This record gives sequence, C-alpha cells and structure tokens, in this order.
Amino acid sequence: MRRSSSLPFRLSLALAAATTIGVAAAPALAATGDAGHGPAPGRVAAGLDRAALREAITVRPEDGTAGVLARVHRDGETWRGASGDVVTGQRLSRDAHFRIGSISKPMEAVILLQLSAEGRVGLDRNVQDYLPGLLPESLFEEPVTVRQLLDHTSGLPQEFEGAPASTSPDEDIARRLDHVTFDEVIRQTLRPEGRPAPGPRFSPGTRQEYNSFGYRVAGKLIEEITGHSFQREVKARILEPLGMRETRAAVPGRGTPVPRPYLPGYEAASDGRPVDVNVQGGLPASMTSTTGDLDRFIRGLFDGRLLRPAQTAELFALPKGPDGRPLPYEGGANCNTGPARGTACFSVGLMYTPLPDGSVLWGKTGSDMGYRSGVFATRDLNLRAVYATGTSGPSGNGAPAVAQRLVGALSAR
Repeated sequence: MRRSSSLPFRLSLALAAATTIGVAAAPALAATGDAGHGPAPGRVAAGLDRAALREAITVRPEDGTAGVLARVHRDGETWRGASGDVVTGQRLSRDAHFRIGSISKPMEAVILLQLSAEGRVGLDRNVQDYLPGLLPESLFEEPVTVRQLLDHTSGLPQEFEGAPASTSPDEDIARRLDHVTFDEVIRQTLRPEGRPAPGPRFSPGTRQEYNSFGYRVAGKLIEEITGHSFQREVKARILEPLGMRETRAAVPGRGTPVPRPYLPGYEAASDGRPVDVNVQGGLPASMTSTTGDLDRFIRGLFDGRLLRPAQTAELFALPKGPDGRPLPYEGGANCNTGPARGTACFSVGLMYTPLPDGSVLWGKTGSDMGYRSGVFATRDLNLRAVYATGTSGPSGNGAPAVAQRLVGALSAR
C-alpha cells in the first residue's frame, strides 16, 4: 500500500513546487471566484483583494497541480475560488469534494479530548494502561501517555518504519485501493515480518517529531474505549453537531470514490499517463470533505461548540520541557522557522504557524495520494483559510506552491 505523507508546511515560506508529468501543455483555465460576502455589521473590513486571490489559485505549469480550490475569510469578508482542471480542461465547482488526509488528525484529537472531559480517558495516563501489550515491552520500556500520542512527543517509530519502498508508480496506483485497519498498521509497524522491529526514536516527552503512527494508535484507542468504530464516533461527535453534511469517512474494507462534484487528483503511471486516483481505500480515519465543511470544522473547534474550555486550551498549548520552554524539534523542516526556530510547533492536534506581522495561525495540513489540503485560522477566527489541490504528479513532501501565493494574496491591502 502507498504510504501517504502528511508532513506539514509553514505558510509563510517559499516552498518548492512538485514535479509535473507532462500535462503542462494542457490549457490551464483561469481561476474563478465568487463575489464573496461583505463584512459583518459594525465591522470595518480590511478588504480582500479578489484579483490577487484569483491569480494565486490559477494553476501554473511548474506547480505540479491539476486544480485548486480555496476559501478565505478575513474581518467578516469571505471569498471562494476554483481553478480549472488542467488535465481535462473542465471547470471545477467551488463546492467540489476532495480527500483531506491528515486533517482528520485534529478530529481524532477532539474525540479523545471529549472522552477526557467525560472521564473516560486520562491524557496523562499511559497508553499501556488502555491497550496492554500493544507496545512490546522488550522494545518500549518507558511508558507513553495519551497526550504524547496527540502532540507528537511519543518517540514511537514512524508508521511502517523500515519497510521497503514501492518499486514502481503502477504498483503505487494499484495499491491505493487497499484498506488497512488501525490494528493492521500497528502490527505491520511494531511486529513486521521479514525485517527487524523498530524501537523508540527518543525518550517519550523529551522532544517532538511529527508522527502519524501515534495517531494510528490514537484511533485504536478511540475504538477500544468507546466500543464503536472511528467512523461512528466522528460522525456523532463532530460531523453531525457541526452540520458537516458534505464530509464522509471511508467505507471500511473497500475503495470508495470522492463524492461528486469532486476535485480530480492525478498520479503518473509508468508510461507518463495521468491516472485519476479519486477512488481509494486508505485508513479508518480517511475522509473526504469540502472547503465549506472544513471552515465549519475549524470554527466549531475554536468557538467552543466541540470542547469545554479546559480541553480547548490543549489546542493552543505547545509541549514544554522542565525549563518551561517548548521542547526541541527532532530534525526535519516542520518547525525550523519563526521565533521558535527548531522547537516544538505542534499542540494536541494542531500546528502553530507565526506570520511575519506577528499574528499566529493554528491548523493542519493533509495529504493523500493525488491530494494536498490545509485549513488554518487565527484564534479569534477573523482570518481563516482553506485550500485543496489535486496533483498532476507525485506530490512529494513539500507544500503546494499555491499555499505561499495565497498567503501573499491575503497580505495584500
């Protein structure tokens, strides 16, 4: 199965575009945007530069992108836009659906924070208390807490660590239909066949490293504590209360398409042919959504509709060491910019992103085969941005070039 990458990005950086696969000659359609909504009564709007926003999401040959959706809000004013699909030449609906990848991680965190408020799980209790035997004692002598799963300080191995890479693009494309459970990811990572089992990457709670495997364990924990599937819990606790009617969790056991209208995402076959990969299997936490629904999610997350004040505070607290300073970040480029350069930039479920003007965005990016997306907002919700891209080739680990252009457009006055 293709291992999806969900490494986050810094919105304020110039980021390399992904590789194209020979579709640049297709006619790129100019992006379109709606008229937006005016400022709320009594509020003076700074004004969104709609022309700059349309230009930001217009696909360029070097982007490695097939199409873009965006929704932004600032000071009571909202704008939505969509580019065309450069592979087919078709226009895209601003309400198109797409795969959200690791944007489901904050939803997992919300469920466990709710269970914490209900007294059913303790954030500072050990995972081993709830899932005895899951972490082999011969490899993991130090306990890992629930909180450490959620704020990426567990020190657990990366998912499928040490597994051989896929040998061809065609194999990757075929394996996108595979569906794996939380149990299967845990087993294949911690008890692999034919290769040594990985141990901890560092002592729990001593540093931070973005870790999707910790969220696979968190998903297993949700199902163990509630006795229900992740799909049932996320629907009852988040999607229905917030009216996220266009968001759907994966159907267990089989590949499912992105609902129509959808944003196409493409991967290159070995012969260079772009293959629409909207049908995928994935994990129990794999989901599809729209820019409108993700905007509903971050609003409900920040305004207290999903969490009590004590649990909401966890979303905006970076893990600290005994000296009271944020923990160091373990390698990589995820937390290597801004005033906190090289230190933790993830809270329980979210990422902290300082902007040049001193404001701070909190949110999450996501990546599935063929898709890159992100949702961010200031804590007061006056500035919000949601975007999604369909790729026209291998998506890599960097952020889409459109992300930086959107930031530039939002900064225009």
